[in-house]
Amino acid sequence: MTAVQTPTAARTAAGSGSRVIPVVRLHLVNRFSMLVLPWIILGFIFLVNLAIWWIVMSAVGPDADRADVQEGLQWSGASFYIFVYMMVLGVQAIALTFPFALGFSATRRDFWLGTSLTFVLLSALYAAGMTVLALIEVTTDGWWLGGRMFSALYFGGDAMPWYARFFLFFATFLFFFFVGALAAAIYQRWRVNGMLIFFGALTVALVGAAALITFSESWPAVGTWFVETGAPGVVAWSLVPTALAALVGYVILRRTTPKNS
Repeated sequence: MTAVQTPTAARTAAGSGSRVIPVVRLHLVNRFSMLVLPWIILGFIFLVNLAIWWIVMSAVGPDADRADVQEGLQWSGASFYIFVYMMVLGVQAIALTFPFALGFSATRRDFWLGTSLTFVLLSALYAAGMTVLALIEVTTDGWWLGGRMFSALYFGGDAMPWYARFFLFFATFLFFFFVGALAAAIYQRWRVNGMLIFFGALTVALVGAAALITFSESWPAVGTWFVETGAPGVVAWSLVPTALAALVGYVILRRTTPKNS
């Protein structure tokens, strides 16, 4: 019996593995929205910021004032758009592709592995692009205007080495991908009621944490932790909720049947 079943099990495992790559290809069918549109929108945001920086710096007089203005420009959050966009892609990966993939005989395990691999590949791609833009920004001292969009203080400032910056972007992209996928998985499984409970529980948890920190007068300690840990360290901790979102999302989809409404 064992001699007969072992080759069969091996073929089954091989077949399952071979279906992971088609799931990745399925996610990348609409390459424009996945690979092109985010950069177009980010480029437009960058041009708007570039124009604002030029106007501001042209209106500044003495060198001392220019230094103060440039220090203020280091707090730009303009590039956060692209992370939110990745969360939207994470939602779409489940909401739009999950029913379609099952219709092509992909198992839920294959689908989740293929989806996770897609998230990893896209995170690496976008992290590489953001890292290159950050290096150019630092080298040109903020595009010769002192502005900061890809190397803002939220992203470690100018002194961060390229590999740490890449890790920061990569882990952040993964976080938003899997959180979006988890939200979509909850909706696929329990629809509106599930979303209400999910966001209600999340709100209670956040408010409860804020209340606990406030009543224990721990805000200075929290601020100190963020400063001492640094941007890469804080982002490294985000891998914990990222892994949890990936695990919970898979468990939910294992018992989910796609619905048309």
